[in-house]
Amino acid sequence: MKKQAILFDLDGTLLPMVQEAFTNGYFQFLAAKVAPYGYDPRKLVPSLWKGVAAMVKNDGAMTNDQRFWEVFCAAMDRDCRQEEPVFDEFYRTEFHQAKQFTGPNPLAPALVAAAREKAEKVILATNPIFPRCAQQSRLSWVGLADTDFDWVTDYENSHYCKPNLDYYREILTRFALDPRQCVMIGNDMEEDMQPAAELGMARFLITDCLINPNDRPLDMPHGTVQDALAWVEGL
Repeated sequence: MKKQAILFDLDGTLLPMVQEAFTNGYFQFLAAKVAPYGYDPRKLVPSLWKGVAAMVKNDGAMTNDQRFWEVFCAAMDRDCRQEEPVFDEFYRTEFHQAKQFTGPNPLAPALVAAAREKAEKVILATNPIFPRCAQQSRLSWVGLADTDFDWVTDYENSHYCKPNLDYYREILTRFALDPRQCVMIGNDMEEDMQPAAELGMARFLITDCLINPNDRPLDMPHGTVQDALAWVEGL
């Protein structure tokens, strides 16, 4: 019997990376992109982090993109949203330079295809702090597209972020899913595995880029991407 849904994290799961190195690297490219519009990198980067922090704490009163731009504009003390097309263009173009801060995963398409055989829905449950164009760009680095998924969370269609349980509940509610009939595949114990466990989902922890800051026991199926593929095929 098919699962109702298999949910995948992206960064560190389907797309290998060390999060800090990736973020610091791509921020340099973004700063260069917007510098001609009067954005001082010394102010830009802290302001970006304030916007991200606001999305992580979002309470559902507005979408993540609305929360981000509200706080980012206040931090920059200017109406930054008029440059939103410039930011979006960056994520479609220069952002691809940040691929150098990630690793290859030739098994990503096979893993998603296997999930498609085992579940009615396949969902990219990546932390929705990026616009859709950034999600599309990062997926392309491992041979995937947003059309390979029934739903992709981004900052425009989401009202919460990981590890908030409401982030997952929003997905479950949208598709009328029973969490006991769903699987979460991720690399982060705090943002992927713990919330999924609290909601009653089955879990697989990909350990190639493991994030486990509190040294939680790996008390669920876990292993490499290759192991994950075999596990999904066996569902």
